[in-house]
Amino acid sequence: MNRLTQKAQSGQATKPATPYTLHLIPSLIALACGAALRLWFIHAYPDVQGDPLVYGSIAKNWMLHGIYGSTTSGALRPTLIRLPGYPLFLMLCFRLFGIEHYHAVMYAQTAIDLGTCVLIAAVARRLWNEKAGWWALWLAALCPFTANYAAAPLTETLELFSITVALYALVRFLEKPSWPWTLLQSLAWSYAALLRPDGALIAVALCPAMLWYGRKRWGLKPMLRYALAAAVLSTLPFVPWAIRNWHTFHVFQPLAPRYATDPGEDTLPGFNRWTKTVCVDLACTWEVYWNADSDRIELETLPSRAFDTPTQYDETKALLEDYNRTTTITPEIDARFAALAAERLREHPLKYGVGLPLARVADMWLRPRTEMLWIELRWWEYNRHHAETEFAAAYAGLNLLYILLALWGFRRWPLLSGAMLAFFLLRSLLLGTIEAPEDRYTLECFPMLFILAAIALAPRKNEDEISGAPSARLPEASA
Repeated sequence: MNRLTQKAQSGQATKPATPYTLHLIPSLIALACGAALRLWFIHAYPDVQGDPLVYGSIAKNWMLHGIYGSTTSGALRPTLIRLPGYPLFLMLCFRLFGIEHYHAVMYAQTAIDLGTCVLIAAVARRLWNEKAGWWALWLAALCPFTANYAAAPLTETLELFSITVALYALVRFLEKPSWPWTLLQSLAWSYAALLRPDGALIAVALCPAMLWYGRKRWGLKPMLRYALAAAVLSTLPFVPWAIRNWHTFHVFQPLAPRYATDPGEDTLPGFNRWTKTVCVDLACTWEVYWNADSDRIELETLPSRAFDTPTQYDETKALLEDYNRTTTITPEIDARFAALAAERLREHPLKYGVGLPLARVADMWLRPRTEMLWIELRWWEYNRHHAETEFAAAYAGLNLLYILLALWGFRRWPLLSGAMLAFFLLRSLLLGTIEAPEDRYTLECFPMLFILAAIALAPRKNEDEISGAPSARLPEASA
């Protein structure tokens, strides 16, 4: 079908639209819709409590006092419970827009997230065709799950950006290996890990991909050199962080502690082990795990899987009654949690060693992503809130649609499918080990889900009517 009309009805020739105009206008419309969605979330559901204030306190103290620490009960003390990636971003925002101007941070995150959408579209276009790029842009721009996090001063928006930059740099590197693309990959890997320790998984998945996908086109030896250099460069930012932690706390800690505790603080191993035998969803995380050592844990909020026998029910009831008297997990109470967990694991090793970890991972992938909205945690209790249950079910359906489209895109097995699959599996395996599941922990997979879903919706390469789309086959090395 012709895109341009040769003659107007009056007989005069019309000026053809340039390819630049044809491409720019739809892109701007998609980005405008994406911006409107994110600005609406900032207006309707801003979230500046809990972790955002922890990051903000660290950034403010670092900027004003030169101490990477938090203020507790009016006292400033050094900390290592959070990596410096996000506090660095907050420091920049505080210098530009004023200290603790968190709405300005949200607007900056909106701009960054829209940049992520553009890069996702660029990756899909290069891996498949131009129509896949358009689909990817719209899928990413209008996804409420990722857009919602622009309204929270948390690491997620920057983590998604770092992962997408890493993907884009890898695609460009495989087209024509060079040191600038290698450096960009290493920077993206580093910053992803500086935001969150689990961000290092993108390097674990993509560094081998440099070798695997590049060796046939460019040879194993140069690919090995590039991959090794990228791996080494990506670790360099953690050297000063590890030195600082050794100098300040006399511990070797190149990342951040698993339980977000400073040296000398109790990690509550018994309670954490018991929680692993109980929690599989965000409601349990909120009502049980986050209340530990500070608030009451009510017996009636525990799921039925928390008790295997009537005797265990009585033991758990007595334990929680003792804890709730002071809401403090003493060493004695922690030991009782540990004994209860050991009993449950001994009696049902497969259930608690395999079944519940799989259930936690499934919940983090499939649960309605309403954690940032004013929706009841127990969204499934229809008799209490009809509308919220129906909304949550629709949200779950939308989330499932993204996943199913991505699975369909896998059937076409585009370039980097193996690396994406490796990232999904690595992340799921890691998430199976945590005690307190949260939906946001699978959000880092969404840039790849958008790309795969777009490939599923786009025509096959030989059906694409748009000229100029890059081939998914990368150029062979010259002889």
